[in-house]
Amino acid sequence: MGASSVRAVLGTLEGDHLRVENIHRFQTPIIEAGERLYWDLDALWRGLNAGLEHAFQAMPQLRSLAVDSWGVDYVPLDGDGRPVRNAYCYRDPRTLGMMDKVHQLVPARDIYAVTGIQFMEFNTLYQVYADLNLEPELFERTSNRAMIADYFNHRFSGRAVAEVSMASTTQLMDARKNTWATDLMDRLGMSAATWPEIVPSGTRLGRASPGGTEVEIVASCSHDTACAVAAVPAEEGSRWAYLSSGTWSCLGAELLKPLITEAAHQAGFTNEAGLDGTIRFLKNITGLWVLQECKREWKAAGEHLDYDTLLHEAAAVPSSNAFVDLNDQRFIQRGNMQQKLQDYCREQGLPVPRSRGEIVRVILESLAEAYRRTLQDLESVIDERIEVLHIVGGGSLNGLLCQLTADACGCRVVAGPAEATALGNLLVQARTMKDLPGDVSIRDVVRRSCELKVYEPQN
Repeated sequence: MGASSVRAVLGTLEGDHLRVENIHRFQTPIIEAGERLYWDLDALWRGLNAGLEHAFQAMPQLRSLAVDSWGVDYVPLDGDGRPVRNAYCYRDPRTLGMMDKVHQLVPARDIYAVTGIQFMEFNTLYQVYADLNLEPELFERTSNRAMIADYFNHRFSGRAVAEVSMASTTQLMDARKNTWATDLMDRLGMSAATWPEIVPSGTRLGRASPGGTEVEIVASCSHDTACAVAAVPAEEGSRWAYLSSGTWSCLGAELLKPLITEAAHQAGFTNEAGLDGTIRFLKNITGLWVLQECKREWKAAGEHLDYDTLLHEAAAVPSSNAFVDLNDQRFIQRGNMQQKLQDYCREQGLPVPRSRGEIVRVILESLAEAYRRTLQDLESVIDERIEVLHIVGGGSLNGLLCQLTADACGCRVVAGPAEATALGNLLVQARTMKDLPGDVSIRDVVRRSCELKVYEPQN
C-alpha cells in the first residue's frame, strides 16, 4: 500500500528466482472533509479484497498474504475492535504546533535518547497527542490502535499486532528493547495498554479463509521501507548505503544496533527496525512527491503527460543550479505546487523555472543535492566512506535522477529493483513459510531475479 496507489502483487518462487506479477491496482482513496484529510478505510478494504480475489483466480493454491504500507498513520479502535474514526492522513494539518507542545513536557533530547527517531511533525507521537488535545472524547473511547498495514492484517487474520518495523516508526517504541516506551507515554498522558503486542518481522498471524479458500496471513515487514531495504541487492562485504526512492526518499545504512548519539540526533537520522534485528539508520527526505503533485496539477489542467515525456523535457534544458529545499514546510501540503516552487525560487533569489522541463529539472537536481548532503552527513555520523549507493523503488526507473545523483554524490549508483518493496514483502513471506532454499538469502534471490543498472559519476 502506497500513499498514491495500492497494488496486489503475486509472487511465484521458482528455486532461487522470484517471478512477480501485478494483478490489481487502484488509487489510494482519500477523504477530504474541510481541512481534515483521512484515508478511506472501507474503500481500502474493498480494494484489498478485490486484489486477493484476483490472486486466488490466478493462483488457487496461494500460500500466504502480507500487507505493507507507509508508516506513522494508525487506526484507533474501540473495545470491540472497530474503528473509532477513519485514519488521518499524515498530511492532515492538525499536528501543526503539537511537536512544540510535546517538547514542553518532554525535551526532544529525552525522546531521542529512548526512541532514536527523527523528529517530524506528523510522527505518530504527535498525532496521538493531537487526538488527546483535539478529540478527547474519541481519545477516551480508543481501546487499541493499529498501524495502517497492521490494521488490514488484523482484518484478514483476526489478530491485532504491531510488527516491529512499523512500530518503530511511531516514535513511541524503545529502539534498544523493541518494546513500547512506557515511561515516555506516561509523561504525555498516553497508555501503552492502548497499543498491541510488538512482534518480529515474519510472524505468522494465523490462517484465514476469505472467499472460502484458506491462506496464511503473515506480518512480513509491515513498513514498506523495511521491505524495500530487505530487498536491497547489496553484495556482502561492500560498503553501501540505500536510497528508497518514491513519494518519500529514505537514505541510510543498515546497522547491527541503534546509533543513538548527539551527532545522529543533530543530523536528523532515525533508528527504525529492520529485518532480523537490523537497524535502518536513515533520514527521511521529501522525495518525488513534489513532482507527483505538479504532474497531478498539469493533468487537472488538461495536460496528460507521462513521466518519460517529462524527463525528456527536463534533460533538454540546462542546469540552473537552483537548489530548492523540498523539505520546506510549504511543500508538505497538497496544492499549487508549481506556484510554490516558483515563489520559493523568487524569494531565495534563484532563477525561476518557467517551462515544464525547467520545473522538473529543478525538482530532480534539488533531490540529487539533498541526497548528496544526506550521504555526506551519513558518512560523518557512522564514520565510514560509502562506495555504492543502491537506489530502489520507483525512483530507480528515473534515469535522469539516478545520473544526477551519481554526479552529485560522487559514487557509483546501482539502480533497482523498482519493485523492492513487493520483493521484500514476498520473500520474507517465503522465508517464513519455509519455501526459501536453505542456502539462499533474500538478497541472493533479488540479485538473481532482477536486472540492475549502474550509473557512474560523470561530473
